[in-house]
Amino acid sequence: MKVVILAGGYGTRLSEHTSVVPKPLVEIGGRPILWHIMKLYSHHGLNDFVICCGYKGTVIKDYFMSYLSHQGDFTIDLQRNRIEMHRSGTEPWKVTLVDTGEKTMTGGRVKRVREHLGDSTFCMTYGDGVSDVDIGGLIKFHHQQGALATVTAVQLPGRFGAINLSSDRPRAAGFREKDATDGQVINGGFFVIEPQALDLIDDDSTSWENEPLARLTEQDQLAVYRHRGYWQNMDTLRDKAILQGLWDAGDPPWCVWNKGSAANGSAKVSQPATADQATH
Repeated sequence: MKVVILAGGYGTRLSEHTSVVPKPLVEIGGRPILWHIMKLYSHHGLNDFVICCGYKGTVIKDYFMSYLSHQGDFTIDLQRNRIEMHRSGTEPWKVTLVDTGEKTMTGGRVKRVREHLGDSTFCMTYGDGVSDVDIGGLIKFHHQQGALATVTAVQLPGRFGAINLSSDRPRAAGFREKDATDGQVINGGFFVIEPQALDLIDDDSTSWENEPLARLTEQDQLAVYRHRGYWQNMDTLRDKAILQGLWDAGDPPWCVWNKGSAANGSAKVSQPATADQATH
């Protein structure tokens, strides 16, 4: 199963950092937040990534082009133009990096990478939020519901897309983006999506959080997976400080790959046989 990561936004509230690097490469504990997100999926056995680049996308491409050499030891034979790798600490990742346009909205970005997704169910999330969400449980829930898309709902007040939950029914009753009167349950990203849902995206100007999710809700095709564990986005300098503080404390709650017997990617997803959100 492939994982789409929206990594093209400007990150204006983090301009102290994003004037140099795109938001997904802003570091927590010496590693880009993008790396932390990918480690979560890898822990659950998902290692095939499609990254939607935009603002400073070449910097993200350069990061992955240099990844192997930065993580391992090697010898360079300058005369023969050869490189011999001695030790590699790299993850088992396959990473497709696609320039989806600097001004393209979130829905448009996903639509632009459709050719890389095939006809199978895929995961999607934003390049600025970490969590200890059970990806395997999320995917299983999605298949049980039979919906075209599943959104992970998390607890947090204000300024994010609010999900209207009527009772405990596993479908969204409504979806609206960034309303000051929103309650506690918000769009936490970590979607599971069927490729047919991409037909609801018109063009580059379409925000996934607006028309497509509204249409899915109207069609009773947006399932809601409730995550009651840890979730934190990195939208502001304050958010970054919170994440860095948890890292420095020695037990960051989103680093599930360092905990339990399933660490380092040994936990596998059971697959079937057959949070600048507008421009991430």
